[in-house]
Amino acid sequence: MPVVAVRPAKPIARRPVVRPVAADEKPDGPPCPACGTPNLPGRRFCRRCAAPLHTREQPAPLPWWRTVWPLRRRVRSGSGRALRRTLLVLAVVGLLFAGFLFLPAGRYLFEDVRDKLGGTTEISPAEVTASAQAPGHPAAAAVDGLTNKYWGAPTLGSSLTCVFDKPFRLVGVVVHTGVSKEPQEFRQGARPTRADLIVTTADGEVREKAVTLTDKPGPQTVRTGISDVVSVQLVLRAASGQGEGRPIAVGEVEFFRRT
Repeated sequence: MPVVAVRPAKPIARRPVVRPVAADEKPDGPPCPACGTPNLPGRRFCRRCAAPLHTREQPAPLPWWRTVWPLRRRVRSGSGRALRRTLLVLAVVGLLFAGFLFLPAGRYLFEDVRDKLGGTTEISPAEVTASAQAPGHPAAAAVDGLTNKYWGAPTLGSSLTCVFDKPFRLVGVVVHTGVSKEPQEFRQGARPTRADLIVTTADGEVREKAVTLTDKPGPQTVRTGISDVVSVQLVLRAASGQGEGRPIAVGEVEFFRRT
């Protein structure tokens, strides 16, 4: 049988399948805040009006003190938190600083730092007396600014008292021992090696400090750091080179206050 051309068939569209209408769902769940339609748990939008089912909670109103500048700024979530933390830290630091100043130990450390960072200047006493003195070596020779003149103490236990006209912060005391700062002449007289420094303040408080002096010429610094000083007494406790006719020599005593 011969093969002949065949005309293409026409496509036939598929007939639609009619599905049964589902019954309207009536879920038992939370109602929509907009229309009241119940929705299944877990839905984000209402099945009827498409309104959001989970609305964001409104932030609580600010307290009155947060409405005052600069605390009233609240542009975004967390805004103002850094400022509140900064103010809290400053308040804690302020309380610690106040306690630091009012406590005796804190006050002492604060004044000691000021002594180290500030400048000093020499202050001269208004009056100088001695409990005893060798002939030709009066108490005034210990504060005359010269080291070739000295106060001669006849015995141990003798004291030199310096009184000042107004209270001041005594930062330190410089003591020159011996009859001279020249090494050869230094050994020709007796020299104190130990003494007590008795400091009296304006409120009547007395502070005593034991001082050890090296047996060599030159200045020797004694740090004190005492406020409201009105008088300083130097009591000799030990000496070297003592002998007949050789008084214990204190060449110079200098006092320094904080500027």
